[in-house]
Amino acid sequence: MAKAAKFLEIPATITERGQTTVPAAIRKMLNLGKGDRVVFKGMADGTVIIARKEEAENAEADDPVIGRFLAFLAGDMAKAPQRIRPIPRNLVNRAKALIAGVEVDLDAALPDEDS
Repeated sequence: MAKAAKFLEIPATITERGQTTVPAAIRKMLNLGKGDRVVFKGMADGTVIIARKEEAENAEADDPVIGRFLAFLAGDMAKAPQRIRPIPRNLVNRAKALIAGVEVDLDAALPDEDS
């Protein structure tokens, strides 16, 4: 039987202007400081996730397929968290063996398609 996920639950009050303060414990968990940005992700079941806004997340907005796929995964995990399983160690080891010695320069320009 799978263990139920434990969540940190901290009450907060919404002001007349629709604002609230991100509780200190959550700011610490997300490593948020003054001026940092967050993103709220709402799911159909009413669950809302707050996450640190990373610049890389803009790629999701640029690619609607990736955005929809990630939304599908988030919704599926919210509906059935008991189905979430760790990746088996042997699969991790196989993946590591496949990429052993492969170096990637993420800053290098992509080659032309004609090459």
